[in-house]
Amino acid sequence: MGAFIIYFIKNRLKYISMENCIFCQVVLGKLPCFKVYEDADFLAFLDIYPRVEGHTLVIPKKHYRWVYDVPNFGNYWEVALKITKAMKKAFNPYFITYVTHGLQVPHAHIHILPRKKGEEEFVPEVKNINQDSLSKIAEKIRKNI
Repeated sequence: MGAFIIYFIKNRLKYISMENCIFCQVVLGKLPCFKVYEDADFLAFLDIYPRVEGHTLVIPKKHYRWVYDVPNFGNYWEVALKITKAMKKAFNPYFITYVTHGLQVPHAHIHILPRKKGEEEFVPEVKNINQDSLSKIAEKIRKNI
C-alpha cells in the first residue's frame, strides 16, 4: 500500500506541474505561439522574449523537466538541427547558438539563436519585436524547413 501511495503522490504532483506548465499549455493549444515546426513528439516556436531575431524554442510535447530527461534525445536534437538548417537558409546568420539551461520554465527546451555579426555576447538583451514581425519571422523559418 505504501508504494502505491508514493506512486500516486509522485504522479499527482507531476500532473499538477504539467497543468501549470506554460509550455504544456502551448502544446495543448490553450496558449498561442508563433509555431515554427511540429511533429508527433516535438514543437518549436519563437520565444516571446527573443534575445535575437529568430530566437526559437524546441520542446518535447510530453512534459520532461530537463533536456537530458527526454528519452528520444537524439531525435530531439535532430529537430533542433532541422530548424538550424532552416535558419541558415532564412537568415544567413554569422553563427547559431544553443542553450539548454531551462531555469525560467520547468519544461525541457532548447533555445536556438541565429546570430548576426556583432551579436556575440553570451546572453544578449531581450529585443522588443512586435507580433506582426514575429509572425513573419516564424513564416520565414517554416518556409525553409
